[in-house]
Amino acid sequence: MAKLTKEEIVAALKEMTVLELNDLVKAVEEEFGVTAAVAVAGPAAAPAEEEEVAKGPTEVSVLVTSVGASKVQVIKAVQAITGLGLMDAKKLVDVLPATIKEKISPVEAEEHKKTLVAAGAEVEVK
Repeated sequence: MAKLTKEEIVAALKEMTVLELNDLVKAVEEEFGVTAAVAVAGPAAAPAEEEEVAKGPTEVSVLVTSVGASKVQVIKAVQAITGLGLMDAKKLVDVLPATIKEKISPVEAEEHKKTLVAAGAEVEVK
């Protein structure tokens, strides 16, 4: 097998969907026995947190209000975000409006909102 360059790997990652990237991360974690966790910065993170508190709420919830035409894609997105099994994600999406994530940062909520909207859902962040 030919060795891939960093540029080739980055180019391949740019073409993947969020769900494909999620599957890739899980496969890498299992293969190498590691976890992909966000590094927490020490004192340098404090000013950013203070700014965030001043701007608005520190904890929000993500709600799906409608699944649109592509219910299967929304279920898969909910499954990827929550870590639930396929049937549990379907049960959650079947009863709308449904709270997908609670008490998360506004930044994380926006990322989840983008994923769900890309899948075809109508989403509210409260």
